[in-house]
Amino acid sequence: MEMLTNLFTTFLLTARDVIPIAVILFGFQLGVLKRPIANLRQVALGFVYVIVGLSLFLVGLELALFPIGESMAEQLTSPEFIHPEAGVHAPTVWQDYFWVYIFAAAIGFSTTIAEPSLIAVAIKANEVSAGAIGVQGLRISVAIGVSFGIALGCFRIVVGDPIHYYIMAGYVIVVIQTFYAPKLIVPLAYDSGGVTTSTVTVPLVAALGLGLATNVEGRNPLIDGFGLIAFASLFPMISVMGYAQIVEKLNKRRSLKEQKDAL
Repeated sequence: MEMLTNLFTTFLLTARDVIPIAVILFGFQLGVLKRPIANLRQVALGFVYVIVGLSLFLVGLELALFPIGESMAEQLTSPEFIHPEAGVHAPTVWQDYFWVYIFAAAIGFSTTIAEPSLIAVAIKANEVSAGAIGVQGLRISVAIGVSFGIALGCFRIVVGDPIHYYIMAGYVIVVIQTFYAPKLIVPLAYDSGGVTTSTVTVPLVAALGLGLATNVEGRNPLIDGFGLIAFASLFPMISVMGYAQIVEKLNKRRSLKEQKDAL
């Protein structure tokens, strides 16, 4: 009964948030463009699906994704797991959290591959570029960036370094890459950093960061627990531009080889 009440409450709150979007869209269509809404029944049904889907998703976050993310961080950082033989009071160093970094990288890669917004962007980029930008290539390159970024963010939490050092260094790399990467990929690379911070990735990453900061001695969840999402946004820009640079070099090498063979 409590679960049904929670679901109904979430449904009402979601409807409250989605209805203004529908009002704006319909208002511009009818009031500004002064044109009828095509397939009105289908559009209305789509909004119902959105509200129901978001409601179920939000309830699922509270029941599954947030608890399991925090639970995994707690178990991977427990002294019993890190030092099963040395004892609970054995001193720990950053190398002891090896499995935390592996888990962070794995969860970052898998959630990014499953990110609906990234799939949509990759498909549109493939269509607009007439196949020059591969759907799978873009998704995998973004996922690699998120994977590395979240693992590095977990390392930062463990060692306690200030976050701005990492962010500033990352953006310096992004600026330098911008001058050398193919121009057609630069805007897409910047957008790729944004689409990773969406419905699937954010809940697990936030739960992982908070769980890790809570269980590592000397860390403050409010100061150290947040910030992983910034890493998840930054490093895909680097990986996508790097992917484009590698592909460009390979294509140039292939074309030069073909020219030599032709001679």
